[in-house]
Amino acid sequence: MNRSRPSFFLLVLWILLTLGVPAAALENVHDLAQAVDEHYNHLRTLEAQFTEIYRGMGMERTETGTLWLDKGGLKKPGKMRWQYRSPEGKLFVSDGKDAWFYVPADHQARRTDASRLSDLRSPLEFLLGKTQLEKELQGLSFAPDQPPWITGDAVLRGIPHGLADQISEMLLEVNPQREIVRIQMQGVDGSVTEYRFADQKVDVTLPAGWFQFKPPSGTETIEGLE
Repeated sequence: MNRSRPSFFLLVLWILLTLGVPAAALENVHDLAQAVDEHYNHLRTLEAQFTEIYRGMGMERTETGTLWLDKGGLKKPGKMRWQYRSPEGKLFVSDGKDAWFYVPADHQARRTDASRLSDLRSPLEFLLGKTQLEKELQGLSFAPDQPPWITGDAVLRGIPHGLADQISEMLLEVNPQREIVRIQMQGVDGSVTEYRFADQKVDVTLPAGWFQFKPPSGTETIEGLE
């Protein structure tokens, strides 16, 4: 009987893989969350291509671009730069002290204190290993009712601490490499904001001043983000 057990186990594993059951389904939420934390904990910088999708108020908007993240110091917010290709020129950048949002067509640049930033891009700190998923997402669990963007990925759900007045639920999609490839946030107003990430590159060298912003000549500066 003992000799048959390995063959039986392999048969069960083959059936699961054939049926398309993600590998994450074979582990518990705690182990998966720790594996994701471990994947990002040692990163200094990260570059990724992103797609931002917004659905709400009877409209849908899709924007794309490149995201750069820098872990920064342990006692201050990390640095981030969202450079949009579509719409061209749109920029969201934070050096850990000030956060700027700039749209060339508006001829305005908005600035706010990064430590008080409540923008929905804030949860991207998950991608820098600055937080622990189980501490930051209340009630973290698998979400088997939510289809993944990519077959074979695991989807987790939870409620983010500190953003309960804006977000009623957050979904995280994790691939077999333990990368977060999608973050979807359900707003309390019924809107949905989704970020998809591809071609993630770790510990890339970034230009000096990459996370600083100086408004172009003729641009009006407004304090505080909408």
